[in-house]
Amino acid sequence: MNRLWWKQIRAVIRLEMKKTFFAKRGIWIYLLALAPLVLFAGHAIETARHRQALVRLISQNEKPLAEQDFAAITPGMAQEEVVERLGNPPVRNSWKARRRTGPDSIDVFMREQYHYGAGQSEFFVEIEHGKVAAIHRRQEGCDFGQDSIIFASVFQFFYLRLAIFFGCLGIFMNLFRGELLDKSLHFYFLAPIRREIVMIGKYLAGLIAATIIFTTSTALQMVALGWHFDPNALSTYLYQNHGLAHATAYLGVTALACLGYGSFFLAAGLLFRNPIWPAAAILLWEGLNPFLPSLLKKLSVIYYLKSLCPVEIPVGPGVPPVFALLVSNADPIAAPLAVFGVITVALAILLASSYQVRRMEINYTTE
Repeated sequence: MNRLWWKQIRAVIRLEMKKTFFAKRGIWIYLLALAPLVLFAGHAIETARHRQALVRLISQNEKPLAEQDFAAITPGMAQEEVVERLGNPPVRNSWKARRRTGPDSIDVFMREQYHYGAGQSEFFVEIEHGKVAAIHRRQEGCDFGQDSIIFASVFQFFYLRLAIFFGCLGIFMNLFRGELLDKSLHFYFLAPIRREIVMIGKYLAGLIAATIIFTTSTALQMVALGWHFDPNALSTYLYQNHGLAHATAYLGVTALACLGYGSFFLAAGLLFRNPIWPAAAILLWEGLNPFLPSLLKKLSVIYYLKSLCPVEIPVGPGVPPVFALLVSNADPIAAPLAVFGVITVALAILLASSYQVRRMEINYTTE
């Protein structure tokens, strides 16, 4: 009997996969999943473009310069001394500046900017009245520490809480509601197959689709984020600074998010005709998780997912308390327990859904 059930589950999965992957009503899910990829790809392209511009700027220096050479440039230094130390600038800009010197008087003067490149930075020397007024440094690109925090912030606040959440809503809510709207669910219920088997097959098809879509996007995001780094530095980060472990953790968290949220929305599709209200209620519950008592926190998916995220987002002194509470995980749980928690919550919801699908009655006239 178990072998028969497994054959029936596989048959349902085969029927559902095409509808799940290529449904016209699901195009927005792909756009939602790929939105962070556009952000990180744009960041990588801009960083690479800026690096090339810096290399060209350094090649145009009149003499070889190191970043330490600019430490000797101080406000008040004569313009001639700057040129003597650094050479003629590759790029020189000048403009008229105005400064109010009294109630009815304005001083108009020429201001120049010398633009140099050295090491991993650009330097801007401001010249006013023949003397250095200020010197500014702009460092090229980002480092792995900065980019890992940026990725963690986007992943936790947009990807987990919004992209995967609403993507799973679109996939799993339509597993039964879509069949009702298309007036085709009765074909499954008239077939010699248990309704629970239909539900499991549909859920697994949705889970496979959601996992492939969102883990692929997560992997591409990490590739885009590391694309602009030097290959040697990238290899060091991956194999010596836990980069590969972080990537594996993010992929696992993405798959667990699809597992947990998928079970919620499958049940919602069985219980409710309008997906807006259950989606809003689940979104509110997940958002309120940091403010809930310890026992109630364990009844949400985001509690376990945050505990599994490998990079902790730093909270500065000026961060609003509400935002700081959303970022921090004051009551984390061990990784094995977090994985077990998500699976347990999903199985409990699927068990309750199996009882609901047995009593489900089809009435197309009310849909």
